[in-house]
Amino acid sequence: MSGTDATGGADASGADERWSPPVGPVDPDHPECAAVIAEVWTLLDGECTGETRDKLRQHLEDCPTCLRHYGIEEKIKNLIAVKCGGERAPETLRERLRIQISRTTIIRG
Repeated sequence: MSGTDATGGADASGADERWSPPVGPVDPDHPECAAVIAEVWTLLDGECTGETRDKLRQHLEDCPTCLRHYGIEEKIKNLIAVKCGGERAPETLRERLRIQISRTTIIRG
C-alpha cells in the first residue's frame, strides 16, 4: 500500500505522509482542483476578488484534498511571516532601490 489513505493522511500502518501537488484533476468529482491549487496563494494573501474568494472557499469546503493543500500553504505562509517578519533591508539598500524605481518610472512614464 502507498502509506496514505484516501484523504491523503497517513494510513493505519503509520507510514510517513507523502504529498505532491496536483497537476491535473485530483478527484474525479472535482475536476477544477488544479485551478484551485494555482489560486491558493491569492486567497491566502487576500488578493482575489470577492467572487473568486467565495468560489475558492466553496471548493475547499467540498474537496478534502485541496483543503489539505490549502492548510499546508497556510502553514508555510505563517512560518515565513514568523521567521522573516520584522526584518528590514538596510537603509542604504532601501534608498538605492527607491532611486532605481524612480528612474525606471521616469524612463517608462
